Amino acid sequence: MNRINPRKLLLSKWTAARPQHREKHFLVSQLFHDEQGIVLDIELQAVLTRRCQRMSWQDLQNDSDWRMGWQ
Repeated sequence: MNRINPRKLLLSKWTAARPQHREKHFLVSQLFHDEQGIVLDIELQAVLTRRCQRMSWQDLQNDSDWRMGWQ
């Protein structure tokens, strides 16, 4: 289980444990907040293809899918 502070996720680097379509390295490019400033979702951008996907930041805590940093 990855321990994450959601407020410090912006521009953090992540590696997919099971890459698909040659997309292995990702960068958190945007944070989505509610009215109180609580982080709800993030936008991950694939480094190779520049494809973006929106997902819940809690999904990054699953270490069987994501690893911190570029490996």
